[in-house]
Amino acid sequence: MSTPRMSRGPYRKGLERRKQILRAALEVFSEQGERGSSLKEIAKRVGMSQAGVLHYFESREELLVAVLEERDALDTGAVADAASPGEAVARTVGHNARQPGLVDLFVTLSAGASDPDHPAHDFFTKRYAELSALAEEGLAHAQQRGEVRDDITAEHMARLLLAVSDGLQLQWLLDPSIDMTGMVETFNRMCLAPNDEGQEREQQPEEN
Repeated sequence: MSTPRMSRGPYRKGLERRKQILRAALEVFSEQGERGSSLKEIAKRVGMSQAGVLHYFESREELLVAVLEERDALDTGAVADAASPGEAVARTVGHNARQPGLVDLFVTLSAGASDPDHPAHDFFTKRYAELSALAEEGLAHAQQRGEVRDDITAEHMARLLLAVSDGLQLQWLLDPSIDMTGMVETFNRMCLAPNDEGQEREQQPEEN
């Protein structure tokens, strides 16, 4: 059954309002992190009451997960032209280092998400399944081209790449002097296939 024409305007307006709240929440969490942020501040930035914000997001927890989903979507779009999964992850952690509040939000929610009843459980389960599958596919193709070592499965390298990335974020929150991008790039070099002289190949971007 088609949606009545008269309801499309309010529905579209509601979607736009939800996006406005989400953008404000991204700003607030980016600046203040999970523990320093509040619905009051987010509501203030969009000119609404806290109850009004919760009309579009049923709880603060739902809003937190929506913020992470939006962050991931923005990160994915920003690295769509990356030549390899490793390059995409290195660029992403470099971008995240400029948004410490969102890194804090990610680490805080992921710590409790192993509980099936946690609001972010489904988000993280889906995230790791999709990202690992995407990275595995890219690494498998690189193995076929002889660019990545083939004595380790693409599946293992993909999972380890994500573990390196997310583990470094926790360490970086404790010690911001850690070079997350540099360490991901080090892991990427460890995955390269050796050349004929037994040395690692130089990682070259693919030509368009």
